[in-house]
Amino acid sequence: MGITDNIKICEGISEISDSYTGIILDQWGVIHDGEAPYEGVIDALTNLKKRNKQIILLSNSGKRAEPNAERLREMGFDTALFDHIVTSGEMTWTGLRMQTEGIFKGLGKRCLLFSRGGDRSIVEGLDVEIVDSATDADFILVSGSDAPEKTLADYEPDLKIGVRKGIKLLCANPDTKAIMGSKTLLGPGQIAKRYIDFGGVAHFIGKPHQPIFQYALSLFKNVLPSGVVVIGDSLSHDILGGLNSSLDTCLVGTGLHASAFKGLQSDIARRKALQILALNFGVKPDYFVPTFQWGKPLPDRKNKRRST
Repeated sequence: MGITDNIKICEGISEISDSYTGIILDQWGVIHDGEAPYEGVIDALTNLKKRNKQIILLSNSGKRAEPNAERLREMGFDTALFDHIVTSGEMTWTGLRMQTEGIFKGLGKRCLLFSRGGDRSIVEGLDVEIVDSATDADFILVSGSDAPEKTLADYEPDLKIGVRKGIKLLCANPDTKAIMGSKTLLGPGQIAKRYIDFGGVAHFIGKPHQPIFQYALSLFKNVLPSGVVVIGDSLSHDILGGLNSSLDTCLVGTGLHASAFKGLQSDIARRKALQILALNFGVKPDYFVPTFQWGKPLPDRKNKRRST
């Protein structure tokens, strides 16, 4: 028996929806590609809500929950389809505001912030001073990257200074790769990992780490963990995080692992691809669906985006 023989391969979310009341759902690479919704996603979400499913959007986004909600509305999503939006950026903001527990305790006020496009929403409203160099910083905060305009090497001078000073780095988005349309870009997690390579101390806030999953579970109303499924596109974040939290998981064939399933139509071919991924990443999901949609796709459909 192969290691992936017990993975149920589905054509749509409808095949597993009756088994769960709560859904922890990733966004980038699952319901949208960073620019527009994938085809069939809004229909699937609508069908789930009609069946009274509780849906928590759980994202490694370095942005807070409301900026994420606004971006979803701009893409055409009705955010009423989600019961809660939980982001690693929101958890980071809360920790920085208090600075009384765990990795946030006594961080200091001067922050070197690495974000996308100069976005400072993760520190808005906080008693934190943004500085221009690690030389003047009490800690480093990574919420995004300016890839492809900047490469990993562009961040290294400040990272080396931070390591020499012995200051902490907080990564509010552990993703090592970012999806933008059809491109895969440098993720903030790679910046944090390079800090560790240089000998620094970095803390990751978000998936696959358990605190963010436990927080998401606490938001469900009258739903046991056995009634929750985690749906995502990343084996190393969504599926591993769900597994570590003793939750059932479903891998979607779009997003980060899309190239592994491109052009595969038969269950035999998909199972072979799943086996290779499971061996490479050391984890496997309980379910697989080619895309986050309600039922079987049309014959000519090849992961097209919904036009906007």
